[in-house]
Amino acid sequence: MRKIAAIDIGSNAVRMLISYVISSGDEYVFQKNSYLRLPIRLGEDSFKNGVISNEKIILLTNAILSFKYIMKVHGVKDYKIYATSALRESINSKEVISIVKKNTDLNIELITGIKEAKIISKGNSHEKIEFNKTFLYVDVGGGSTEFSILRKGKEKISRSFKIGTVRLLNNLVDDSMFMDIKKWLQSNIDNDDKIKLFATGGNINKIQSMTGSKSGKPISYLSIKDLSNNLMEFNYQERMMKFDLNPDRADVIIYALKIFITTMEFVKANKIFVPKSGLVDGMINEIFYENNASKLDS
Repeated sequence: MRKIAAIDIGSNAVRMLISYVISSGDEYVFQKNSYLRLPIRLGEDSFKNGVISNEKIILLTNAILSFKYIMKVHGVKDYKIYATSALRESINSKEVISIVKKNTDLNIELITGIKEAKIISKGNSHEKIEFNKTFLYVDVGGGSTEFSILRKGKEKISRSFKIGTVRLLNNLVDDSMFMDIKKWLQSNIDNDDKIKLFATGGNINKIQSMTGSKSGKPISYLSIKDLSNNLMEFNYQERMMKFDLNPDRADVIIYALKIFITTMEFVKANKIFVPKSGLVDGMINEIFYENNASKLDS
């Protein structure tokens, strides 16, 4: 069986997913084999200062180098490394990519917010069913939030907004951004559309477990709202201890909740589904089909 690796250099963390490609008749199944997340938080530098600091460059280089050796141990044949808003918006992005390349011999590709949104939606197959409904995908990252709309089986419409948990944490988002999101959603969704809302990203996975919602079942609006109100009663340190949150999650999760809640309100959705797929899952799909399925079958 062939193995594929996808590395996502995000604003809050750097992630790597390694998946098997399994042939099942005329179909291919991507089975997760290994997942690693490192909370480097490049967005702290990029969004506040416009550049990635030397300290963060060293951390990123070491992270990618460690991923390289893990891929070697797993026998990975095909991989891609995509960088999103934090590195994309930094003045010294070319320098950072060059340094990582020099020290690891691995290539990093900057992708646009639109491409990010489209790749994320590739990792989710729910659009193959229920063609009488409108599917809305929302992926909340540290530096941007990606939306994709699929109306009744038609071509997806995607949009990326410069609003994310790290930006909100550092007060780098104007309130008008929420109104821009509302206008875009309402201009692309009819009032009588039956909305099925899907959310991806590390925060929503944690939110699902914190609300007690079972895997595969949707989270209700009331559950998410109650969780948000509950978390807001505690400070950063208290949230870590009371809710067993990692340091890099305890500060940003309240902002992720804000984006999810407002999105649900904008489209009048009373529940949100969590398919547990994100950018790296879509990347696995993209890498496989770009590299020719027949080749990987050998």
